[in-house]
Amino acid sequence: MSVNNKRVFYVKYLAHDIYAEIMKGRPDVRLDRLENESPADVFTPILGAAHAYQVGAARDELARHFHVDRDFLKRTPNLLIVSSNGAGFDPVDVAACTEAGVLVVNQSGGNANSVAEHALGMLLTLSKRILESDRALRRERNVNRNALIGNEARGKTIGIVGIGNVGRRIAELCNGMLHMKVVAYDPYLTAEEIAARGGEKVELDDLLRRSDFVSISCPLDAGSRGMIGAGQFSLMQPHAFFITTARGFIHDERALYDALKEKRIAGAGLDVWDKEPPPPEHPLLQFDNVLASPHTAGVTREARINMGRIAAEQLLDALDGKRPPRVINSEVWPDYAKRFAATFGVTPK
Repeated sequence: MSVNNKRVFYVKYLAHDIYAEIMKGRPDVRLDRLENESPADVFTPILGAAHAYQVGAARDELARHFHVDRDFLKRTPNLLIVSSNGAGFDPVDVAACTEAGVLVVNQSGGNANSVAEHALGMLLTLSKRILESDRALRRERNVNRNALIGNEARGKTIGIVGIGNVGRRIAELCNGMLHMKVVAYDPYLTAEEIAARGGEKVELDDLLRRSDFVSISCPLDAGSRGMIGAGQFSLMQPHAFFITTARGFIHDERALYDALKEKRIAGAGLDVWDKEPPPPEHPLLQFDNVLASPHTAGVTREARINMGRIAAEQLLDALDGKRPPRVINSEVWPDYAKRFAATFGVTPK
């Protein structure tokens, strides 16, 4: 087996050290680490030689010149594969990769249980008004518990926008643990497929009108960007809660602020933001009925290990000429296969 003839690099961090441990078991693979602050004379030769880039999934944690765009692709002429650390791939211009014959893969499903548990935790915390009670106890004496009456989740309706890996697990937990009714909006799945995942297929407006809890679990793409704005919040019931563990820019933060300020919805659980992490003075952080976290829904020890393992195994399989199971831009395959064969002398299958 040739030594170091397959070049992989990453910037700043990996999902877990298990990724590097798996890579070390392959003498034909060289793994390089760069920092956001790495000077050009260090990163230029690494980018020029790289066949694969294990890229961070959080856009604001990665230096802009390491985002995968057309300019970056010009500096990486040998690049064949871009592999995201997570399910998301915000720093990656998928269209530009497709034009360049570069395959994009992610680790969808690797942290689905962690994200779903986080969404469920937000649901219960908001419904039972645990956060408001905690804050009241910390700043007031003789708190009136009757002013903090919450609600049970049992028997309520949760509307899941995007019933993929995460949404399916949310549906399973809400159906099984809490005996809730699940409705789901997902334009890519049939009514039968959604029913098999535990939900009733509905249109988005119907979901917003009917749900006691609205949970966003879809990817950020051209179709979902700005999908939840003032018009959508106006359809929600005054007692309903908005929860998102998906991506910033799917919902309009200003429109959500207005809906909360005017008490048109009961509260929100927010794990994702336009700017991450949000500053302490962010308007949405000033509400007692907003439960906030800094994009940590999928950040558990178990999920990190799982994500690191499947990322390494998928990338090694791809470098061995196998078709990865989590391809984002499948239309690029013919061009990618030609480039791969020209580089390694093997046509991927």
